[in-house]
Amino acid sequence: MTPFTADVLKIISSIPAGRVMTYGGIAERAGSPRAARQVVRILHSMSGKHGLPWHRVINAKGEIAIGDEGRFLQRALLEEEGVYVNPAGVIDLDEYRHVPDAPEPQE
Repeated sequence: MTPFTADVLKIISSIPAGRVMTYGGIAERAGSPRAARQVVRILHSMSGKHGLPWHRVINAKGEIAIGDEGRFLQRALLEEEGVYVNPAGVIDLDEYRHVPDAPEPQE
């Protein structure tokens, strides 16, 4: 496993319930800001094996990027955690984005 892959797995694993990160944000945090597509591949191939909270990863526009049935499952899992997904399938990144090492807002 490459150091980048290990970092991506660690970052995704650290996203708390009720928060999201973008593929590009994860890539940047792992040291390769232009590797969002690699994050997609890692997430797709290793989510099951590593028990990753895959549903907390969205695209840069705040949209659920998975098609077909996965879209509905991702939306349901996020909503169970208190994330509001608007009717168009968009999540407000200003409200729900997880920034590692930053204190989470207290409710």
